[in-house]
Amino acid sequence: MAAEVAGAVEIRGALSRLRRTTGLPIAFGGLVEAGRTQVRISELTGTNTASLRSLAVTSGNGLGGKAVALARPCAVVDYSASRQISHEYDIPVAAEGLRSVLAVPVVVRRRVRGVLYGALRTAQPLGDRTLGAAVAAARDVEQALVVQDEARGLLAAARPAPAVVPDPGAAWEQVREAHAALRALAPRITDPGLRAELLAACGLLTAPAREAEAVLAPRELDVLAWVAAGATNAAVAERLGLRPETVKGYLRSAMRKLGAHTRGEAVSAARRTGVLP
Repeated sequence: MAAEVAGAVEIRGALSRLRRTTGLPIAFGGLVEAGRTQVRISELTGTNTASLRSLAVTSGNGLGGKAVALARPCAVVDYSASRQISHEYDIPVAAEGLRSVLAVPVVVRRRVRGVLYGALRTAQPLGDRTLGAAVAAARDVEQALVVQDEARGLLAAARPAPAVVPDPGAAWEQVREAHAALRALAPRITDPGLRAELLAACGLLTAPAREAEAVLAPRELDVLAWVAAGATNAAVAERLGLRPETVKGYLRSAMRKLGAHTRGEAVSAARRTGVLP
């Protein structure tokens, strides 16, 4: 359920960008329902009726179903008269007064995860610029879903396993790597609920922080977490999307706050205070 809510948030944002960048008055869309081959239209903007809300679009049927089946953008100039698509959904489309319509699939790892639609109430070609903007909006959703998938995978990996771990040292290294990866991923999460869950998971991997100790800024902690996992400054920069000079600056600041003179001392001090696992 949380995944569906987070995905709906991304669809909603993409539809707003689609209308803003293309000037199309109507946009709507939704995600493929789990375990099924149909898209449930859940997000609408610019519509005058509720005829499209919660409509289930089956793969292969109508314009959106064709986009799902082919995994590529599709468009028609006059929906009700088009011979390029089947017409299972003519009634709700006509009730909203739609004529020119485009549908762009959201494809993640070769699997269609949703569809974005844009439409006019007049029959006219939508043009390459409009289609390109719609594709760009779908790519934004795809990237967000990839990040969310990675976040959930890391959350699952961070949960304690019931099996007995034979090597405590190796287990702690895995915990430290998971902590660093979660912190690096959190700023890329646009959904605030999922981002908060990720940061809360980071907190579960560390001991309770002691009072009156130095407080590290989020980015200082991000850098130190990767240093603790054995990453070089260049590797930390690549992981966090920062410049190497910026990483050095954050590391120097963290060392100063912790009263450390070396990277190793900084990591040890951070672990003593409980801010690193």
